[in-house]
Amino acid sequence: MSDTSFDAEVTAKAAESGANASARFRERMATGSARPGVVDTMRVDHLASKVIRALNDIVIEDRVSYEEYNALKAWLIKVGEDGEWPLFLDVWLEHSVETVANAHREGSKGTIEGPYYIEDAPDLPWNGTIPMRDDEPGTPLVFTGQARAVDGTPLPGAKIELWHADDLGFYSQFAPGLPEWNLRGTWTANEDGRYEIHTLRPAAYQIPIDGACGQLIAAAGWHAWRPAHLHFKVSAPGYQLITTQLYFPGDPHNDDDIASAVKPELILDPKPDPAGEGVVVDYDFVLDLES
Repeated sequence: MSDTSFDAEVTAKAAESGANASARFRERMATGSARPGVVDTMRVDHLASKVIRALNDIVIEDRVSYEEYNALKAWLIKVGEDGEWPLFLDVWLEHSVETVANAHREGSKGTIEGPYYIEDAPDLPWNGTIPMRDDEPGTPLVFTGQARAVDGTPLPGAKIELWHADDLGFYSQFAPGLPEWNLRGTWTANEDGRYEIHTLRPAAYQIPIDGACGQLIAAAGWHAWRPAHLHFKVSAPGYQLITTQLYFPGDPHNDDDIASAVKPELILDPKPDPAGEGVVVDYDFVLDLES
């Protein structure tokens, strides 16, 4: 039997988490869900050449020394050894890729997926409770709303995938001591496109800092914090999937998120739950038609 104690959970290491993230990405590439497709040779030439020129310009303009160059080389090797390329790219680059990819949308705002998404989370009814431990700490959260099209048409049967960190800031399948599907689930909207998700309010957390990414953060004097957030993927036949994160007002890191993923439209408005303890949030997902 695996150890699902909180003591086991807090022993999570960056290299283990990074290795899991890398392995999951390779699996998704192999199955096609994240496969990039064919990229035009001229486009590769254009982009790769610009990156290489930009790096060489930095070396010349900032007079990079051999000591700094060798430190960079050693660090790049360590990123690979720690399996932290998914973390590095998702934290420092994905937000710009997402901005370009979703500039055309009229519906809900998207933001980065991050490195901790897992496909095929357990299926739940439209008003189901997310899988969690019996003693799972955290403030109860009821997340309600409607999946609809830009023109207001309800989307019955829409799929709402949710995953988030626990009260200690860890994700299941990326830290020891957590059940496989802890705080991960897939809801199916009812005939009116509505959903009522029962979960817990997540905590803010630092990205792993004992590996290569943490080494960079320390060397640059940055912080490693992400504000508390809920991850969602919402889809319906004939409509564009939306990947987003939703945040809570008052979090001190909404304005300086290490991943630069917070947008004003993604800040929630939680209210006290009139039916009991905890909070209630009402938030609609508005999907664009497939082009």
